Amino acid sequence: MGKIIAIANQKGGVGKTTTAINLSASLAVLEFKTLLIDADPQANSTSGVGFDPRNIKTGIYECIIDGIEPKDIILQTETPNLFLLPAHIDLVGAEIEMINLPNREKMMKMALDKIKNDYDFIIIDCSPSLGLITVNALSAADSVLIPVQCEYFALEGLGKLLNTIKIVQTRLNTELAIEGILLTMYDMRLRLSNQVVEEVKTHFQQMVFDTIIQRNTKLGEAPSFGQSIIMHDASGKASVNYLNLAREILQKNGKTRLNDSEKFINMEEEEN
Repeated sequence: MGKIIAIANQKGGVGKTTTAINLSASLAVLEFKTLLIDADPQANSTSGVGFDPRNIKTGIYECIIDGIEPKDIILQTETPNLFLLPAHIDLVGAEIEMINLPNREKMMKMALDKIKNDYDFIIIDCSPSLGLITVNALSAADSVLIPVQCEYFALEGLGKLLNTIKIVQTRLNTELAIEGILLTMYDMRLRLSNQVVEEVKTHFQQMVFDTIIQRNTKLGEAPSFGQSIIMHDASGKASVNYLNLAREILQKNGKTRLNDSEKFINMEEEEN
């Protein structure tokens, strides 16, 4: 049975979509069949793996609202083992249309239950809000990964998100776990970045991934080419970061037998 991981944080600009795309691509490159679900009306994950949202006629919106079978609209990306359930602008109206539906918080779960066994991992890119679509994603997920940027307002709103997760755990999805907190946009030259890393690790300890995503020009460039960082700059730092994150998640979930010495690609060697 596949594992569903929602990537969520109501704060914008923390690297949710970047992480959704590149974690999915890294898992796929490591030969795990992976489905990326774009649950954000901005459809950045859809464009980020090479599809024009303006040409998408059916996506996650139709699965939730119209009962379209997900397997009928899933797209193959240029990365082997990586598939996409796309989004388009109509998703912005889904929350209003769902408001009077029975089981409105579990519409996405009902859709994904039909395909969960077809993939090793399903990664959901959530919108930067704690609205009904994000609650649907958390209700459908086995765990939630929380990106946090290494900047001054890093912890702003994190308490609210953790409270929302706790409510979902209590009322909608008792099996929902926290996969981990991922520090993103790290710049080792900045004292502030190092202070944020220290503060987050002090507060959340084992919840924080060992892997840290460094700030990187190529990482920002890749979406404009409709590519993951793995396809755009396979040997660069950002690719190494996300492959390390994928390996850490695999090890955490018992999907790999890597020795500790093999767990991470050596970043010092990569920098030399």
